[in-house]
Amino acid sequence: MTDASVSFDAAVIGGGPAGLAAAIALAGAGVRTALVARRMPYADNRTTALLGASVDLLEGLGVWSRCKDKAAALEVMRLVDDTGRLIRAPEVRFSCHEIDLEAFGYNIDNRSLMLTLEERAAELPELVRFDDDAESVVIGADDVAVRTASGRFLTARLVVGADGRHSLCREAAGIAVDRRDLTQSALTFNVAHARPHRNVSTEFHTPHGPCVFVPLPGNRSSIVWVAAPSEAERLRALTDEELSAAIEKQSHSILGRMTVEPGRNLFPLAIERPQSFARDRIALVGEAAHVVPPIGAQGLNLGLRDAADIAKIASEAIAAGRDPGAPEVLGRYDWARRPDILSRTFMIDIANRSLLNDFLLLQPVRAVGMHLLGAIGPLRRFAMREGLTPTWRR
Repeated sequence: MTDASVSFDAAVIGGGPAGLAAAIALAGAGVRTALVARRMPYADNRTTALLGASVDLLEGLGVWSRCKDKAAALEVMRLVDDTGRLIRAPEVRFSCHEIDLEAFGYNIDNRSLMLTLEERAAELPELVRFDDDAESVVIGADDVAVRTASGRFLTARLVVGADGRHSLCREAAGIAVDRRDLTQSALTFNVAHARPHRNVSTEFHTPHGPCVFVPLPGNRSSIVWVAAPSEAERLRALTDEELSAAIEKQSHSILGRMTVEPGRNLFPLAIERPQSFARDRIALVGEAAHVVPPIGAQGLNLGLRDAADIAKIASEAIAAGRDPGAPEVLGRYDWARRPDILSRTFMIDIANRSLLNDFLLLQPVRAVGMHLLGAIGPLRRFAMREGLTPTWRR
C-alpha cells in the first residue's frame, strides 16, 4: 500500500465486532471495501450473548461454524425479582423449546469471536485492511476522504462509522447525540462454580440494576453486575476470595460455591442515541449508533443488525448501478434502523427505570406485568420472539 489515495466503494472505520461484521458482509457481497482499524490485542475476558438473528448473520458470513465450540447455549432465561421491596414480581422463566428453538442464542468470549472475525476478514479479496487509526474524515460531494494516523489516504463513496461512542465519523457528518448518563456502573467478570448452569441464564433484579449470570462452556458463567458507581468500585477492589463470596451471596448460591477468575472490567452506564443514523455519506453502526445499558443482551445484537442492514442496502445499490452513499440510500438505512433502535432503547430504559424507582404505587404495576408474562402463554411466546427478532424483520 502506498501513500497515494486509493478509492473504494465503501470504507468501514472501526474494528470491533459490528465493524468487522459490516466489512465482511460488504466484501462478501462483492463490494470493494476498506477496513480502517488497528489490530488490537484481545486480552480481556468479556463475553457476548449472541441472540437469534446475530447467530444467523455470523453463520452466513462464514464465521459462526469456526467458533461455535467456544460458546455455551442459552436455553432458558430466568428473571428473579431480588429488590426486597414490599411488592415483588414473581419469577419468570422463558424456555427456547416453547417456541421450537434449540437455543435463544449463545454466549461466547469476545476474544474467540474477534479472532474468528479477523480470520474471516483476512480471506476476502474485496477487503483491504489499513492496520491504522483514522485521523480525519472529510466529506466531499462525491466521496469521503479518510486520512490515517500514519499519513495514508483513501476515499470511499460510503463510510460506515463503527468507531464507537466517541465517533469521528459521526462528528464529521455533524450528527448530534442525545446522551443521558446513568447513576450506575457495570462490573463484569467470569466465575467457575460447583453446580452446572444447565444452560440457564439468570437475571437477578436488584434495586440498583440487574445482576446477570450467563452460561459459559463447562461449569462457568460470565457476570454483569450493575450497581451504584461507588458500590461497583468497592466490589472491583475486593480480593478474589471476597468477590467470590459476594457474588455467591448475590446468586443465593444457585450455582454453589463460586471462584472468581482473573480479569475484571468496570464501565459507567449511559444511554446515547444520535439524532440521525446516516447522513452525508456516513452510516453509523454499533456504539456510534446507540449506547444502552446491558439489559437483555441487546447492545451488540443491535450492532450486528446495523451491520447486516447497511451491507444489504449498500450492496443492492451498487448492484443496481447506484451510488451507495447517495441520500436516498442512506435514507433507506436510517428508515430501516430507526424503529429497531428506538424501540429497543425505549424498552431497555423503561426496564431499567422500573428497577431504580422504589415508588410504592409502581411496585404492583411491575409485579402484575411480570405475572402476566409468566402466566399467559401467548404473551410470553410473543415476548420471547420479539426479544430475539423484531416483528418487522421476520
